[in-house]
This record gives sequence, structure tokens and C-alpha cells, in this order.
Amino acid sequence: MSDFCVVLVRPRDPNNIGACARAMSNFGLSDLRVVEPYAPVWRECVSAVGADDILKDARLCASLDEALYDTCFSLAATALRNRVIEQEIIPLPSLNERLNGMPSGLTALVFGNEKTGLSNEDIERCSAVLNIPTVSKQPSINLAQAVILTCYELSKRDGFKPLQSGHKAKDFPTDAQKEIFISCLDELFVKADFRTDFTSAQRKALLRRILTQQGMDRWQLFFVKTLAERLKEKLP
Repeated sequence: MSDFCVVLVRPRDPNNIGACARAMSNFGLSDLRVVEPYAPVWRECVSAVGADDILKDARLCASLDEALYDTCFSLAATALRNRVIEQEIIPLPSLNERLNGMPSGLTALVFGNEKTGLSNEDIERCSAVLNIPTVSKQPSINLAQAVILTCYELSKRDGFKPLQSGHKAKDFPTDAQKEIFISCLDELFVKADFRTDFTSAQRKALLRRILTQQGMDRWQLFFVKTLAERLKEKLP
């Protein structure tokens, strides 16, 4: 997703930087910018499996201004406790809805360091605040976890292409198709002399309940219906 960049402001732990790069790689982001990292080992990351290219191409910036120079919108990720926020606050679950109305351009996702987060000046420099809702007892989230949650949320946008898509939604049968199947089974019950102590209406009501619970799709219903018809033909 080339419309987004991740900006890490004064990160301290190389492993966290590597984990952030890996999270970006998982969800299709590649533009990483690192502001004033803790020297001298910031590129010595061992947790960036499959994201070596992101680390190699990461842009080292001397200031947040430099990291944001080509962006059109920036989001400061922060917990809200003990903060006086003047900008718009966007909860993470509402992020995509908010971005949908934005003009095209690069959006920066700005994260602070592991110990103190973003400074008030960093937050004020950004266009809006991004908040990941948590319980009040534990308002802050690990840097790498915050990045992966945000990247995952962005992956719900159009244009994200996962390695493997989920199964196609079931094509459920219509009521008329279910009634044809139920009538076929009811005739089979009679031929097989099975549950003839029930009336036809009672058997059909039972079958409707079973179908509702099982949630068969059209193909499954057709398969069982065909089986019932074949068995009915075999019976005298």
C-alpha cells in the first residue's frame, strides 16, 4: 500500500524496529522512516524476517519535519491518558472510514519510542491523533504491536491482496429448493417405513429445523437430495 508510510520517532530497541518492519511487510507497506534512532545500532535488527529490504531502504531522518515533508496527512499514534489533545482524535476502528474521504496523497503513521511515546510537540506537528482503544488499566501498547494493529486495520482497505483469500461465501438454497428436498425426504421416509409414527407435517417440520441448524449450501442440499432420490428408486 504505497499511500502510507510508517514513521518511528526516536526508537530505542533495534528489535522493535525490526518487528515494525516485519509488520509492514506482512500487510503490504514498505516506506519506513526513522527519526533520530538510538545510535549506533538501529539497523542491527534480528526480528525483521522477510523484511530486510524495508530496513535496507528505510530513510534516516534528522527530524519529524524531515520525515513528513512529502506527506499530505499525518496521524500521531498515542494513548490519550494525561494528554491534552487539540487535534481530531481518530479511533483505530474508524481509521479507514475517516481516510476514505481524504484526497489522494501520502499518509504518515507516526509512532513514538518505547519509553515515552511521542512528545507533545510531535503530536502537535501531526494532522490528527490515532488512538488504539484499550482498557484504562493498561492504556499504552508496545511499539511493534501498535504498528501491526494499525497495518492490519489498513489491510482491510481495497487494494490489499492477501496471499490466500478466504473461501467463497456459501450460496444458500432458496426456500422453494428446500421444500422440494423436504418433500423428497418425506417420501423416502414412507418408502423406508421410517418414522411413520409422525405425520407428514411433523416430519417436514423436523426436517426444516435440521436444515436451519445445519446451514447447507445449494450444492450440499443437491447432493443429499440426489442421494435420497436414488435410495427411493431402490426401495420397492
